Amino acid sequence: MIMTNKNVDYSLYLVTDRYDYSDKAFLQIITQACESGVTLLELREKDVTSKRYFELAKSVKQVTDRFDIPLIIDDRVDICLAVDAAGVHVGDNDLPVYKVRQMIGPNKILGVSVKDMARAIEAKEQGADYFGVGAIYPTKTKVITKHTSIETLKNITEQMNIPVNAIGGIKEDNISSLKNTGIAGVCMVSDIMQAPDVQTKVAHVLGQVKKIL
Repeated sequence: MIMTNKNVDYSLYLVTDRYDYSDKAFLQIITQACESGVTLLELREKDVTSKRYFELAKSVKQVTDRFDIPLIIDDRVDICLAVDAAGVHVGDNDLPVYKVRQMIGPNKILGVSVKDMARAIEAKEQGADYFGVGAIYPTKTKVITKHTSIETLKNITEQMNIPVNAIGGIKEDNISSLKNTGIAGVCMVSDIMQAPDVQTKVAHVLGQVKKIL
């Protein structure tokens, strides 16, 4: 596995979705994923109150801290700072990248969703540490996505001296299509969060990831 940028291993980046899980089941899945080899975890909550997001983030951070895995908070700089998470990930409709960098300081990780080269150039200039590029494949998550071609993904990795992760519909059986794209890793949601056996799924995914990095 590769360690890049602020000593972060981006190779297997889990983005959470709670679906209809109880908090206990949700945290159990995260725990199993972390102990099985996930290298980075992003807590993504789109439809909860600030208080609820904060409480979830505190609980999730207890798990990620136990396994020494960086916790990234989706969208919300305030939640990131409130729980002292490792960093925050922002998209097109969130605060400008430069403003987020000012708020979180130089040491926290700042990830940015990128769909094209223009956004990549802008985000890097404004202080992004890594990109999540996609959606590479169709996805059924709650996030509104726009397709990004593997060719665009490769162009971004070649021209930007910054870690790039592929995101959007990434599953165990399509990871091999990302070989020779120059990515630092893959972001996954449903294939892990909805796996009947999380530990086995993560082990299989890691095997595929190692083949392409």
